[in-house]
Amino acid sequence: MSVEVKVPVLPESVQDATIAVWHKKKGDFVKRDENILDLETDKVVLEVPAPVDGILEDIIKNEGDVVVAEELLAKIKEGAAPSEPASDVKESSKVEAKSETTVSSAPNMGPSARREAKSKDLSDSNISSISGSGVGGRVTKEDVKNFSSAKSVSPSVSPSGRLEERVPMTRLRARIAERLVESQHSTASLTTFNEVNLQAVMDIRKKYKDVFEKAHDIRLGFMSFFVKAAVEALKRFPLVNASIDGNDIVYHGYFDIGVAVSTERGLVVPIVRDADKKSMANIEKEIRDFMVRGQKGKLEVSELTGGTFTITNGGVFGSLLSTPILNPPQSAILGMQTIQERPVVENGQIVIRPMMYLSMSYDHRIIDGKDSVLFLKTIKELLEDPSRLLLEV
Repeated sequence: MSVEVKVPVLPESVQDATIAVWHKKKGDFVKRDENILDLETDKVVLEVPAPVDGILEDIIKNEGDVVVAEELLAKIKEGAAPSEPASDVKESSKVEAKSETTVSSAPNMGPSARREAKSKDLSDSNISSISGSGVGGRVTKEDVKNFSSAKSVSPSVSPSGRLEERVPMTRLRARIAERLVESQHSTASLTTFNEVNLQAVMDIRKKYKDVFEKAHDIRLGFMSFFVKAAVEALKRFPLVNASIDGNDIVYHGYFDIGVAVSTERGLVVPIVRDADKKSMANIEKEIRDFMVRGQKGKLEVSELTGGTFTITNGGVFGSLLSTPILNPPQSAILGMQTIQERPVVENGQIVIRPMMYLSMSYDHRIIDGKDSVLFLKTIKELLEDPSRLLLEV
């Protein structure tokens, strides 16, 4: 009996999806609940599991096809078992073993990237020539996919006679581009700057990092300080936490802080809900969880929607100064930059301190320049004297 494999019900606000990759090919044996393909939406990647054990007898939709909810993807012959001849099985095992050895021996490549390389039948020379975009130059699954796509695209010749290659954008990248242009066109965006002395924060982290990690099983990072400082500043300047809806200003009585996370597929902004009610340890854990699941494409749409204010940290990549783009309908976004030791004057003396430039882009339709400057100054003061966060002064 043939069992149909259909597109699952898509998350709210997601209209369609693109078949990113088939993990199985026609004729392969599949096990129930085994992931057989990935669907890419403009927000998340969805895995489609096999509903039964059997043979994948027909693939209806191919990689790159756009599909909607409940659309037929494939058919599985339920209960069928692998029927390869013994000689073929032996030869297949040799090839698979060779492939496993080749891919698994590739340096600095994660498990998902190794599986992707194997599925694309990449050779040793191909694997070694892939440039890694992950942390420490690690080769990611997206790197392998982009490399494979580039190889499959026939090079064209530009008018100048030089070779060019054309690779389609991922759904997420296309959606990011769309929202960035929309933000620039629909808001009166302006950016203000300040700098913060992080010596006090670094002293606290140095003093309590071991006991904090032992007590909470998470490292004490910078982000929880910035989230807490942002929440306190938002309480004092409600307009920065508000948004425009038509001709109305919507004041939010809650503090849902978006934290920009860089993933293989692009930048996503999961939300720390009710950040004012969470401890620094819980905030650190939540952000860490977002980062881990973001790299795996496991974030839920509900975790990426909403938010009243966003923090983005370009400093982890070495950014010294930047003007972040608003994340509509939010009215402001805080940009963290890299920490540099710089000479500053304290009590008439020149001293070296860990300094960070801060930037805040805001929608001038709702936030005046004075409020934006005072808001950013408040964050600076709270971070330079973290005890004020506890006292809320």
